[in-house]
Amino acid sequence: MTERMDWKAVIWAAIIAGVVFMMLEMALAATVGGASPWGPPRMIAAMAMGEGVLPPPATFETVPMLVAMLVHFTVSVVYAAILGWIISRRGLGLGMSVLVGTLFGLLLYLANFYVFTAVWPWFAMARGMISIFAHAAYGFTLGWAYHALTSHHVTVIEER
Repeated sequence: MTERMDWKAVIWAAIIAGVVFMMLEMALAATVGGASPWGPPRMIAAMAMGEGVLPPPATFETVPMLVAMLVHFTVSVVYAAILGWIISRRGLGLGMSVLVGTLFGLLLYLANFYVFTAVWPWFAMARGMISIFAHAAYGFTLGWAYHALTSHHVTVIEER
């Protein structure tokens, strides 16, 4: 069962999963990792702004945060389009969308922290359980959100 990919759902799923990912990364860095919550966004901002924005100090600054969000959500839309294509092409149900999404998130972790470190080496220092969990949660949320946003199980109540 092949369906067309829904671009509106791709955008919204990317935003939803992107927010979940960023909040998890920041919260877990601060609570479990004992680091500044502003470290993860600064690492993302450094992809466009260069290593000069990396901590220390890992404090809030408007421009690096805006650049981080622009980069993060742009990449999230690209990843959502890939997963949305897979889900649509295969006509996956909710359970499989979430499972495939979670596996997709784990593959993104491997790519981001073991392949893209050739371009952005500072990501190597963030390898570990926090990033693994955040990427799995991103994929899970992305699969769930895309499926939920494209479900056509809407009941219409007719007027009498």
